[in-house]
Amino acid sequence: MSDREKCIELLENVPEFKIGYVLAYLQGLTADEAADDAFCEALYQEYLNDTDPEKNDAVTIQDVATELGISL
Repeated sequence: MSDREKCIELLENVPEFKIGYVLAYLQGLTADEAADDAFCEALYQEYLNDTDPEKNDAVTIQDVATELGISL
């Protein structure tokens, strides 16, 4: 039996509520690294080219929690 066949056989015994975990793992294994790198680079360049003068302003975790209505 091939490894692929073993995986398929095991998958038949995975409970339905755990299938999402298996799917996420398989998607991670088959991800296109070059496309992911290009996406991350595009996000980085977008950040660098952002002209918002407040983009580098720091915000405390307390301020974020307060804004979201969370008490720490």
